[in-house]
Amino acid sequence: MTTVSISLGQMQIKLARVEDNLETAERMIAEAADSQSQLIVLPELWSSGYDLENAGDYADELGAGMFAQLSKTAREQSIAVFGSILERRGDQFLNCATYFDTDGGLAGVYRKIHLFRLFDEHKWLGEGEAPTVIEQPWGTAGLSICYDLRFPELFRRYAVEYGAELILICAEWPLVRVEHWRALLIARAIENQCFVAASNSCGNTGDTVFAGHSMIVDPWGKVIVEAGEDEDMLTAEIDLDEVDRVRRAIPVFEDRRPDAYLTS
Repeated sequence: MTTVSISLGQMQIKLARVEDNLETAERMIAEAADSQSQLIVLPELWSSGYDLENAGDYADELGAGMFAQLSKTAREQSIAVFGSILERRGDQFLNCATYFDTDGGLAGVYRKIHLFRLFDEHKWLGEGEAPTVIEQPWGTAGLSICYDLRFPELFRRYAVEYGAELILICAEWPLVRVEHWRALLIARAIENQCFVAASNSCGNTGDTVFAGHSMIVDPWGKVIVEAGEDEDMLTAEIDLDEVDRVRRAIPVFEDRRPDAYLTS
């Protein structure tokens, strides 16, 4: 049995208040480590929220600033940490999700491919260019951010091309569309026969109320754990061998016909 214990740190992000958000994140990371969790997933842009007009005030180069702080915290707490913050790269800012392993090493970097026009990401941020998978002792995971959830092609590639058994999602998904959030998380797990672990923000951040409902879904589409609408941390242990059992029971990937319906 190949297991991994995952915590979801569902934060109420305080807009533009980096030190307050860092304090909350580090408290959750420590709590997850104390519970023997191997990985904690934080929300999207957890350090600043969507104050994109002032991205330059929060963005750091990879390996410096908040990225270095996350590496240090992961190493000190002996827990892997995944979530997104703003990255400065040349004259661009990007929504950048990093996976720091239990030694504080940077195991994966994913820059958001699909920018969310409703929050003006396309006006202030550069686009990511490629999917990212990480190889860990427990298995293979694909990385994604929030709005990516509406693009099943990305998740299918993670499952078919890379054999991902787990997909990690960090998000700031609004309460007004919580039904979409829940339905799409379950759909991505079912159609790709993998686990999905998604951490969302919650409560008021600026003028938006975020949905919460962070969850872990198994390859059958069963919700293993799900938060409510308040700040919370959930932990669950998953057995990644279940992915292979489901894929053998219903061989969806073997029955695909990309020749009949893919145009490129």
